[in-house]
Amino acid sequence: MRKFLSNLYQIYVWLFLYPVAWTWTALVCIVIALMSHVGGAKWAGRYVARLWGKVILWITPVKVRTKGLELIEAHQSYVVVANHQSTYDILAVYGHMPLDFKWVIKQELRKVPFLGFACYKIGHIFVDRRNRQASLASMEAAKATLVDGTSVFFFPEGTRSSGQALNPFKKGAFKMAKDLGLPILPLSIADADKVMPAQSVRILPGTITLTFHEPVSLADVEAKRTSELADLTQQKIASAV
Repeated sequence: MRKFLSNLYQIYVWLFLYPVAWTWTALVCIVIALMSHVGGAKWAGRYVARLWGKVILWITPVKVRTKGLELIEAHQSYVVVANHQSTYDILAVYGHMPLDFKWVIKQELRKVPFLGFACYKIGHIFVDRRNRQASLASMEAAKATLVDGTSVFFFPEGTRSSGQALNPFKKGAFKMAKDLGLPILPLSIADADKVMPAQSVRILPGTITLTFHEPVSLADVEAKRTSELADLTQQKIASAV
């Protein structure tokens, strides 16, 4: 019976959810691009993009639970590091993380219609994994924007994982934390893969849990090696996936 209901729900996904979500995404991207053009990029990133995430979560429907919000200081900038299970990670983070932030995203997404241009206008950081010098230049250019509570967000696995098994963490996030002198905010995302598994177009209603952990202090960021920071952060994230 459960399998039958799951298959039946896919009719709703294809006839309503996907068309509405794609149309809503295009509309929001246009609004964000226009607002960014007249100097409203920060407001658009914080509020319009948040509304984008919440609307798609609501029509899916997906409930998002948050834990550890009290550990976040409102005007502190962080290097936010999270595991990556699903496209719905992005919706949950946009809809429910109480920080202004810039994504570090792969250069290929720059070519996605509407989305790529909006991400560029809003100031997200594109990196070319095939060109290390260009990636370093992009990160260097972004440093000036990461002040007064604006954080930078990494999925250091580099690709989506599934369930509790995390892929090895790449070191870019931890090098940036050292370069900028910023604490690291670990974030565990749980059960997003049950809503929409990696490499799948099937979607199901569900609950996603965002668990914010005690930040890795600036003292630890300065004292520990990059590899040690990666291991410590991965252990924190794995504890709540």
